[in-house]
Amino acid sequence: MCSCRRQGGGLVQAGGSLRLSCAVSGLDFDDYAIGWFRQTPGKEREAVSCFDNTRRTIHYADSVKGRFTISADNTKKTVYLQMNSLKPEDAAVYICAANFIQIIGHGCPLFDGGVDYWAKETQVTVSS
Repeated sequence: MCSCRRQGGGLVQAGGSLRLSCAVSGLDFDDYAIGWFRQTPGKEREAVSCFDNTRRTIHYADSVKGRFTISADNTKKTVYLQMNSLKPEDAAVYICAANFIQIIGHGCPLFDGGVDYWAKETQVTVSS
């Protein structure tokens, strides 16, 4: 059984920073790629970033490259998303997700049809 707890989010001014975290329990951390999607009304859900500890793979959407950094603490089974230089267009509901990498085609980047576990959403608001 998985519990993907998300923390972080909130309101920040443009140019500011936020950090999201996603702690996993009940799963073998090495068997899952973990990352975040984000969604805004009227837009498709976007895979923002992903971390695969076993394959040492990291993925970033083009829209966040150079500004967001994903990392992991294996001992805490937690993945972090440091978001810097935030822009108003980064405002969205962020959702932590995990997929089982032993399934062919899974891993990073995450994709909607390949998610095995979803955490609760967290709102990120960026004021201009």
